Amino acid sequence: MDRRARRTRRMVAEINVVPYIDVMLVLLVIFMVTAPMLQQGVEVQPPSAASKPLPNQDDLPVIITVNKAGEYFVSNAPNPKAPLSLEEIKPLIIAARQVKPKIPVLVKGDGSADYRSVMQAMVAAQQAGVDKVGLVTTPVDGAPAGGGK
Repeated sequence: MDRRARRTRRMVAEINVVPYIDVMLVLLVIFMVTAPMLQQGVEVQPPSAASKPLPNQDDLPVIITVNKAGEYFVSNAPNPKAPLSLEEIKPLIIAARQVKPKIPVLVKGDGSADYRSVMQAMVAAQQAGVDKVGLVTTPVDGAPAGGGK
């Protein structure tokens, strides 16, 4: 009788999901740790101004950042956190506009940056063939949109 009991054993068809849950939790932790590091560009404090926001666009703009020390950074550079000269900015803008001719170009200057440095960034963008160069500001709390009074 022992032989028959052993022969009639059924196979258990269950999937153990515990390893999959472990892998999922590890991936979740990895994404939570790396997400803040994905912020591109250099940290600056743009000046406040009562202005209306740009319309929502599909294309990410090329952003030229000017920090307090007057160093230039470009968002589409191979290393966006490495300072560039004005002459290095122009080919990056030209390359971006060859791929997407209508891509907007914005200058994001630190509030305490030298006015001359911000203007030179705008001139470099215009020399690269950009018709309109926008300025990035932070909204003023309580100010009406559109620069109204």
